[in-house]
Amino acid sequence: MAELRSEEEQLDAIKAWWKQNGTSLIAGVVIAISGVLGWNAWQNYQENQAEAASLRYQQLLSLAADPELDEGGRAEARGLIDEITDNHGRTLYADLAQLIEARLAVAEGDLAAARAALGDVIDGNARDYVQALARLRLARVQIADGNPEAALEVLDSGLPDSLSAQREDIRGDAFVALERDDEARDAYRQAMALAVEHGQSLYGVQLKLDNLGAEDATL
Repeated sequence: MAELRSEEEQLDAIKAWWKQNGTSLIAGVVIAISGVLGWNAWQNYQENQAEAASLRYQQLLSLAADPELDEGGRAEARGLIDEITDNHGRTLYADLAQLIEARLAVAEGDLAAARAALGDVIDGNARDYVQALARLRLARVQIADGNPEAALEVLDSGLPDSLSAQREDIRGDAFVALERDDEARDAYRQAMALAVEHGQSLYGVQLKLDNLGAEDATL
């Protein structure tokens, strides 16, 4: 009888505990299940968004790669750029789309629009490497726009070592525009040396160096 009473007491205790805590336990389980389902839904949404951004960016790349892109094609490209930046603004695709926007502007001779697009990348939340690419391209635009001094300032604003060869190449272009040929030679030589050091291909630099001609005999 003692054992039976003990079991009855345990059962009563369980019933009492369930009466006090059962509702909160069920609620906790429901919340946990909802959290898992919500997380899975969020993950699926994120994956779908990434796929959509990737698809639009591939379409943009295909358009921008056309050397004979007409006015209609440029309008379509800009529509894709707007869609990517508006709907996927926190992704790498949005940053890269803005770089393409600047390139399209340069092709149209609209250097002010190119500077604005590159400035948005530099001043925004873009990845550090993408910001560095934007600075290199901005320096090129400034040289083309007749402002090599500003280009040199941009190149001195801090760039990763992996882009140091490209930085020196553009620095050489700026010195040529300023008719500082000796410094241009040094920059081009440094660019080629850094390209070899980093295992990179840097086309056209030797030709630029050759075009400067031989150094003065007194140097």
